[in-house]
Amino acid sequence: MEQTLQEFTVKDSAGHDIPLANYKGKVVLVVNVASKCGFTPQYKGLEELYVKFKDQGFVILGFPCNQFGSQEPGSNEEIQQFCSLNYGVDFPVMGKVDVNGSEAAPLWKWMKESAPGILGTELIKWNFTKFLIGKDGKVIKRFAPKDEPKDLAEDIQKALS
Repeated sequence: MEQTLQEFTVKDSAGHDIPLANYKGKVVLVVNVASKCGFTPQYKGLEELYVKFKDQGFVILGFPCNQFGSQEPGSNEEIQQFCSLNYGVDFPVMGKVDVNGSEAAPLWKWMKESAPGILGTELIKWNFTKFLIGKDGKVIKRFAPKDEPKDLAEDIQKALS
């Protein structure tokens, strides 16, 4: 049987287990985030998407990652403060993860296999790669780092309806 988002457990910023079964029936956008990246201002757009759609069953899960140019060097606590103070982020930002390599978090391995990138590559190329996951827990679409959050609204709306 094909895996779904709900089968995974991740760590929050305090190191507690968060079963993604908590998001059963929701549309979820999973993003690898970083505080010191050229795409970091996307936090603002992500928060706007979250506010716009959260009452319709939408959630964003941010996963800080330091694998791209060491652009997320902070501790989980520092990352939380940065997101809150600089961008008013209210969506869940989890604990730091690896998204590539042998230490890649199982959730990220699954998403990459489910929705490979250009030319079938599974590697995450940079921060702010986004995966849209439907209510059924399956990956709908992968978005590149350069894809602005506002440009995802139509796909999110479609997944919610």
